[in-house]
Amino acid sequence: MNKNVNKHADELFLRFPELKCISEDLHSIYSILQNVFFNSGTLFVCGNGGSACDGEHIAGELMKCFRMKRKMPAELSERFERILGPEENIADELEMGFRCLSLNNHPGLSSAYINDRNPLMVYAQQLFVLGRRGDALIGISTSGNSRNVYNALKTAKVMGISTILLTGQKCGICEKYADFKIKVPACETYRIQEYHLPVYHTLCSMIEEGFYGEE
Repeated sequence: MNKNVNKHADELFLRFPELKCISEDLHSIYSILQNVFFNSGTLFVCGNGGSACDGEHIAGELMKCFRMKRKMPAELSERFERILGPEENIADELEMGFRCLSLNNHPGLSSAYINDRNPLMVYAQQLFVLGRRGDALIGISTSGNSRNVYNALKTAKVMGISTILLTGQKCGICEKYADFKIKVPACETYRIQEYHLPVYHTLCSMIEEGFYGEE
């Protein structure tokens, strides 16, 4: 592991000492996601309301540069130059990223599925079609009782997709199908969400550091 990866966790716990209780879980989840991305897998994220926005936020941080530049491999850069030529080359405008997909972002599919079938299965349906063994799913539920997240976690479990729950102290029904979980020390929805932001920012920083940072 890049030794600088741990500095991001240290920064989190310096700013929020009360989050030290999640240290072991944070590092375990980092290891899982590192393995997923190393093997060209995909991270799926889902949630409701503010947690849906958090899922999109995570995808945004991972699919483009977050805190550091992500240099395109020379071989790939040269391929752009060779195929497009110097006048049309767009390699310098592109950023390296990780395969991350928010399951909240398919309104056409979602509205069609909700119209025809059980609305609480819409995340599960998307994961069933898009997910593969070796991928990972982060389900975000402040209560731990979000039924559509619960159904996505169940589907992931069957398909050999690693399951991660981001929640509060109570965990709820989603805990049953979560391989890993981060339970922030709060019970009220808005406070849980306030902790979720620095937690997933830290995970994104650790992942970026692990792949693009310098020893």
